[in-house]
Amino acid sequence: MLSSTAMTDQDPFSPQILALLDRAAAFCATRASRLTDTRRLVLGLILDSSKPVGAYDILDHLRQYQRNAAPPTVYRALDFLLAQGLIHRIERMSAFIGCAHRLECHHGHGCGHRAQFLICSGCGAVSEVEDSEISHAIASAAKKIGFKPHQSTVEIEGLCAICQQG
Repeated sequence: MLSSTAMTDQDPFSPQILALLDRAAAFCATRASRLTDTRRLVLGLILDSSKPVGAYDILDHLRQYQRNAAPPTVYRALDFLLAQGLIHRIERMSAFIGCAHRLECHHGHGCGHRAQFLICSGCGAVSEVEDSEISHAIASAAKKIGFKPHQSTVEIEGLCAICQQG
């Protein structure tokens, strides 16, 4: 469920989310693309959520700001955000999460980010990690068979620390 604690009619997001959205807009500008109002709002809704969010949940919240929003509106925005590397799709959940690395990276967009996700089967929380040893192992295994990966996403399901205690 998306958080609504920071939402108001004029300014729907917290200062922290607004700062990330400004970074995302600047990042898009460096790639000669544009974070339109709709794309920015969709990204903000994803970033404002404490858990991965599905396309129809995004649509429901988007309609608070754009009454005529339809599924193609959301899917086009999601496709753009995925292509820019600003979000990740968690395949196992058919949901989306903001890319913590892309929005906090200060060494350029060609840094070779490879994501791994730890998905809690108890509470649904998802943590993004970037373990270079996992990335190297994937690259090494691929190289052995003559495969050149362009992108990799690893999803690992288990129990988070909180669920293990409960």
